[in-house]
Amino acid sequence: MTRSSRKYVLDTQLFIQGFRERAANEALQHFHHVFAPFEYLSVIVAQELRAGIQRPQDRRALERHVLNIFERANRVITPSADAWYRSGDLLAEMRRKEGLEIARVSKAFANDIFLALSCREAGCVLVTDNERDFQRIRRFVAFEFTKPWPGEDSGG
Repeated sequence: MTRSSRKYVLDTQLFIQGFRERAANEALQHFHHVFAPFEYLSVIVAQELRAGIQRPQDRRALERHVLNIFERANRVITPSADAWYRSGDLLAEMRRKEGLEIARVSKAFANDIFLALSCREAGCVLVTDNERDFQRIRRFVAFEFTKPWPGEDSGG
């Protein structure tokens, strides 16, 4: 499969690192430049980014430089009702097989499950540095993810 036939979604932490660190921002900008035609934004990532905003000017910058760009390009993915249902099934299965305490599941981990399922539905590869949680999720549902940053000639 060629890079042009792949679609990519960045995990929240990669955006946050890009906002905070110069080197991470350069890597993020390079990825955007090379992969723009193949890059999508998850509403889950958008929600997490918006939740972290503390100042009005930061919200405006996020909207202008990230959210609006993906919306105008019609490159926003949203989990379906089936993904919501499947996430509940997946959590129940994790409880049965791993002893996961549902009452103690973090919002971030629940969002990671939604992100994995919505990327699967949309046929997207998730780009993340959170290998531990996504490997755990992948034991229960097949989806693709890769570490940052896929190569320019990456075929997956």
